[in-house]
Amino acid sequence: MLFVPAGIRQDGNNSETIKIRLMRIFLTIIGVFFLLAVAGGACVLGVFWHFGQDLPDYTQLADYEPEVMTRVHAGDGALIAEYAKEKRVFVPIEQIPRKVMNAFVAAEDQNFWTHPGIDFPSVFRAAVTNIANIGSGRRPVGASTITQQVAKNFLLTNEVSYDRKIKEAILSFRIEQAFSKQHILELYLNEIYLGRGSYGVAAAALRYFDKSLDELTVAEAAYLGALPKAPSNYDPVRDHDAAKGRRNWVIGRMLDEGYITDAEAQEAIASPLIGQDRESVDYYAHADYFAEEVRRELVDRYGENALYNGGLSVRTSVEPKLQTIANKVMYDGLVEYDRRHGWRGPLDKIDISGDWQKALEPVKAPNDVPWLKAVVLKLDGNDAVIGIENGKQGTIPFAEMKWARPWQKGQTVGGAVGKASDVVNPGDVVMVEAIKADDDGKAAENTYSLQQIPNVNGGLVAMDPHTGRVLAMSGGFSHDLSKFNRATQARRQPGSAFKPFVYLAALDSGFTPSSLVLDAPFVIDQGPGQGKWKPGNYSGKFYGPSTLRLGIELSRNLMTVRLAQTIGMDKVVNYAEKFGVVDSMPAVLSMSLGAAETTVLKLTNGYSELVNGGKKVTPTLIDRIQDRRGKVIYRRDDRQCAECQDVVYNGQTPPELPDNREQLADPASAYQIVSILEGVIQRGTGRRMRNLQFPLAGKTGTTNDSRDAWFVGFTPDLAVGVYVGFDDNRSLGGREQGASAAAPIFQEFMTHAMEGVTPVPFRTPPGIRMVRVDAKSGLPAQSGDNNVIWEAFKPGTIPERNDNVIDGGSPGVGSSGSSGNSDNGVSSPSGIY
Repeated sequence: MLFVPAGIRQDGNNSETIKIRLMRIFLTIIGVFFLLAVAGGACVLGVFWHFGQDLPDYTQLADYEPEVMTRVHAGDGALIAEYAKEKRVFVPIEQIPRKVMNAFVAAEDQNFWTHPGIDFPSVFRAAVTNIANIGSGRRPVGASTITQQVAKNFLLTNEVSYDRKIKEAILSFRIEQAFSKQHILELYLNEIYLGRGSYGVAAAALRYFDKSLDELTVAEAAYLGALPKAPSNYDPVRDHDAAKGRRNWVIGRMLDEGYITDAEAQEAIASPLIGQDRESVDYYAHADYFAEEVRRELVDRYGENALYNGGLSVRTSVEPKLQTIANKVMYDGLVEYDRRHGWRGPLDKIDISGDWQKALEPVKAPNDVPWLKAVVLKLDGNDAVIGIENGKQGTIPFAEMKWARPWQKGQTVGGAVGKASDVVNPGDVVMVEAIKADDDGKAAENTYSLQQIPNVNGGLVAMDPHTGRVLAMSGGFSHDLSKFNRATQARRQPGSAFKPFVYLAALDSGFTPSSLVLDAPFVIDQGPGQGKWKPGNYSGKFYGPSTLRLGIELSRNLMTVRLAQTIGMDKVVNYAEKFGVVDSMPAVLSMSLGAAETTVLKLTNGYSELVNGGKKVTPTLIDRIQDRRGKVIYRRDDRQCAECQDVVYNGQTPPELPDNREQLADPASAYQIVSILEGVIQRGTGRRMRNLQFPLAGKTGTTNDSRDAWFVGFTPDLAVGVYVGFDDNRSLGGREQGASAAAPIFQEFMTHAMEGVTPVPFRTPPGIRMVRVDAKSGLPAQSGDNNVIWEAFKPGTIPERNDNVIDGGSPGVGSSGSSGNSDNGVSSPSGIY
């Protein structure tokens, strides 16, 4: 039997016991950890359950429609206006360049493509850093992923709290489960604010670099990627060094992530950071009145929310070349009129004993005219030394002040200017313009001309007479000074510019351009206590029997009244309304002289319907509107053309579209009016323009007491209307007429608009026969006649004799309806000359 010592048996038992005890401890620890994990998991689930109850519906991000700016373009595609609460241009992820996406991912969320919504390593690093920074006063370091920023920006608030962070994390997990990484990045890049009022990368690219996304360099993309952290701290001009340093850090991150090569990184770092305001060649900023009309139409059509948030793309009819001409001729014409009527004194008077530049700053002046604000510092002989708002000094020579004779009541002027102090004195605030040297066009050294902001105003409209498309519009001297659009909002009497519609009604009633109308005194008893209405010609003379043509060419009021009396005012009213000149016109004789109010746009459209052969057109400013996805939701020309779809042009004859314009008058009658209005230019009140080298027709208009001056006319393919007058309806001055105040503006516009355009004759409709006639009698010319013109006749209407003279019959009592001023109980005409 083998003997085993007791001590040895006891040690063996101890070893087994230790093992068992260790196993129990290990299992206990595992159990504790398991219980802790279960408890922790339960807590996490509880937190998720608690905070996940009232979370916003993240599925709405599937149909993301951000607030996108509406952009308005000219006919040639140039941008003329943007309307937005947040300046954002939405770009689908497929159209965002890879380098732009990489810049933001490298800078904001390097693990974006792999994490589930939360980047746990980044959260751990941020937690360690923040613990280390406790007590240092430093701002806590964040670890938000792009997905978390999407959750915060779209679904939560900017509240700084643990509650918001927990909700943000929960939403991030859910968003990652519901959407692709590409969709999440699309949301982020189109929503994020990047400074200078720009939302989204496309708007920021335009704002900072005046480029589209596909034009950005690596360095420029990196700069945009540097902005989300703090856009206001990295302005490329104000904070250039900090901005460049942050940009270079992003470039380094792009290199680290393998998005760019070493060579690309070095080139990007070496490139300068040049930010610029948006002043692109494709931006046209001089159509303020036109753009405002478009804005109002869009609001009326779709509402303000669609305008400012809907991302509409609007193509308008305005042509920048013609708009520039319109702005300049209106500006020049109003200044020329204003100078004729004298100097009204300085803008203001300031104390120049101290800092004159600081004292000058508060004085208001328009920003949309090519003038500078200045203060007279002293008089040097007959010259004025001035301090200009930009801090420079200069001189106004006496020769540039001689025009400034003092204004006097009634738009008259005082005596000639003898010395500088007759015009300005130290402390006077005035407007000046740099004088251009004659030889090279550059400004003369520190020499300026004295300017004055006109208190007269006006409106101009240019349009395509065949379509009604408005090509240019000026609503006044300065949009900055007055938003009131005198082309569309000012309702004024057109005076004799209305007469063509009276004569058109007569031609459609069987009269000819050679029909004789008596030019003699005409009196209407207006009823008890109202006196008698006695219209008269501008000249105050009477000319006896005269042809219809002469009635318009020489703007004879008495002939017009008799003609209207003969054909009946109901017919005149009908033509005025169907041509869109007046909406609702009383059937009284004074209306035939242009007493009914209209606008420049309406009257110009009416003249368009004369030159286009009597076809109805509607004035339009918008050609096409597309929604944010590019779908056309409005088109001006709604005619259908099946042959225009999916066609490749190979020199074939274009398809003919139907002409569905309403015929308002006999085309032959319309042409006869056009021919007569040509005579206005050649021999009548518009003869100052007879030397222009292209076909032109038109009519002056001046109302009672010269309150309104007009000229409306056309070439075969361009109709233009001009109005000049005071907003308070006072007289322009006793000698002012449409021929002096409005016609020069019209002439300048047409002269420049027709440069480079091949002239074409006015289009003659079928059946018209051109006959040589005696200009005075209207009868076919005979051998030896020396005052011969061409006249347009309809078939069978060429006169052989001219015995029948229209005298207007016997006018009835109370039928004048005159709105003119009364003088000794006798009303003067409402529309003259």
